[in-house]
Amino acid sequence: MAGGTLVLDSEGLSKAVARDPALTAWLVAAHEEDTRVITSAATLVEARNPRTPQARFDWTVSRIHIEPVSEEIAREASKLLASAKLHGHKYAIDAMVSATALRFPGPIIVLTSDPDDITALCGSRVRTVKV
Repeated sequence: MAGGTLVLDSEGLSKAVARDPALTAWLVAAHEEDTRVITSAATLVEARNPRTPQARFDWTVSRIHIEPVSEEIAREASKLLASAKLHGHKYAIDAMVSATALRFPGPIIVLTSDPDDITALCGSRVRTVKV
């Protein structure tokens, strides 16, 4: 993973906020290996749980590179969806996360609760790990 990119989807970010030991180990390893940790700005909305203190959420997010959802990302996400023959809100945020991930240098690992969806969108260009 050294020098690559670690991407958190909603579940990955939620587990980071909750200080899940397995997810924390990924983050520590990424830091030690100088691996960029990112998520999509759309993921912040999906992952925000009102039962979690705002300060904890904000602190965790402050340690991750948040990538904006630009028109370019939205258009690329749309292309990924079409290529995978997927559509609708069920796949929209996964597509934005995927389009964001694919903009960064590899190796790219996506920590996700939806490895099948991310694989359908990205193919072999990313490695998915179920969290």
